[in-house]
Amino acid sequence: MRVCTLASGSSGNSLYIETESTKILVDAGISMKQIRLRLGSIGVNLDEIDAVITTHEHSDHTHAIKRLNIPTYVASATTHLWKDTVTQLEEFESDTAFTIKDFLVTPFSVPHDALDPVGFSLECANGIKIGVVTDIGSVTSLVKERLRGSNILLLEYNHDSDILLYSHYPWDLKQRIKGRLGHLSNTQASELLHELCHDGLKHVILGHLSQVNNKPEVALQSASKVLRKNGAESDVGISVAPRKTVGEVLQI
Repeated sequence: MRVCTLASGSSGNSLYIETESTKILVDAGISMKQIRLRLGSIGVNLDEIDAVITTHEHSDHTHAIKRLNIPTYVASATTHLWKDTVTQLEEFESDTAFTIKDFLVTPFSVPHDALDPVGFSLECANGIKIGVVTDIGSVTSLVKERLRGSNILLLEYNHDSDILLYSHYPWDLKQRIKGRLGHLSNTQASELLHELCHDGLKHVILGHLSQVNNKPEVALQSASKVLRKNGAESDVGISVAPRKTVGEVLQI
């Protein structure tokens, strides 16, 4: 299996996941040209992608889906947005699992200011589980339950609370970001990571970092502290997903 981010942040998001028989994207929030180029940099042709699954309708997660002529899975609450423009549209219901070849995909509701935003649990035939939450304002019991047991986690580490407080952002935007339907802080994400640490966890990707309100070294320090506390620092890898380039290619 190979896993890597193609983009991560407010300017676009996309995650590539590959098994021996299946290649999928979680979100396609950058241009089709950039998706093609970034897949090509890891030896993958866009025509090989079996499906795209989307977390929610915001453009930084769906920018390219109107041009990708491949099966595209969206939450049923957002189907009306795409039915006239996406040629191979499939819909799913939150917390109802579906299959894409050898993937069992379970979407689950997350708190965010969108129509029906979800995270994903993706379980492969070989037993590997990948958990994805990229835009989420607060952590619920359901989120913890669905992500528990993941071998790879992509967790939102959007902002540092102190950096956000003193940034140039207007007050109403700061309130939205740190609100229940906004984005996770480093502290919130690390609290979630602490709950999800287990012997089978192999790698954590820190995603959707704000270019203004966070710093990679600050997010890494927060996550690393959790792993040390759990005695897992030497067993679990950590990487920060770049905003506009391909991230570390994980092979399991």
